[in-house]
Amino acid sequence: MNRRTFALSGALLMAGGFLSPLTALGAELESVRMADTIKLGSQELVLNGMGLRTRFGLRVYVAGLYVGKKSGAVADLLTQSGPKRIAIAMRRNVDADTFLDALKDGIAANHNPQQLSALKDRIGKLSELILSIKEAKQGDLLDIDFIPDAGTQFMINNKPVGAPIPGEDFFQALLRIWIGEKPVQDGLKAGLIGKG
Repeated sequence: MNRRTFALSGALLMAGGFLSPLTALGAELESVRMADTIKLGSQELVLNGMGLRTRFGLRVYVAGLYVGKKSGAVADLLTQSGPKRIAIAMRRNVDADTFLDALKDGIAANHNPQQLSALKDRIGKLSELILSIKEAKQGDLLDIDFIPDAGTQFMINNKPVGAPIPGEDFFQALLRIWIGEKPVQDGLKAGLIGKG
C-alpha cells in the first residue's frame, strides 16, 4: 500500500498545539485533533473520548470513539442503538499481520468460546480485509463504522475497504477490544469512555 494521509470524513485533522477537549474545535491528543461532532449517514455523532495505544513504550495509534450520546458506562456504549465510529490515527508503521493479530487477540480476550464460535466466519472476513491493506503507515487514518442494517464498514481515506461485515454483535466484539472487561490497554479504555 502506498503511503497515504487519510481523512476521517473531515472529522480528524493533524495539527500542532494544544486544544482543550471542551472547545468547539474538538479534542486533541498526540497532535491528532478530532472534531466534537461528525455526521455518519444522516445521524450526528459526538466524540465520547480519545486515547493513546502504546506498546513497549512506543506510540502506536490514537483512537477516538463516536456515539449517538456520550456516556462513561461501558454497557451503554456497547448497546447504544444507531451508528457508531471507532477512529484510529496511526502514529507508527504497523504491518497487517501484527495489526490483525492484535485485533484477534483482543476479541478472544473478551469473549467466551461460544461467542467466538458465533463470530468465527466474520472474524475470517475481518482477516481477509485487514490482510488486503498490507500495512498501516504513520499518518494513516482508519474509520471503523457501524451502520445499522448494513454492518461494520472499514474505511481508509474515506473510501470503503471490502464489504460491510454484518451484525451489530460483530461491531460490539470489535469495540470490546478497546473498552471491554479485558481491554488492550487500560489507559486507552479510560480515554475512550471519557475518564482518561
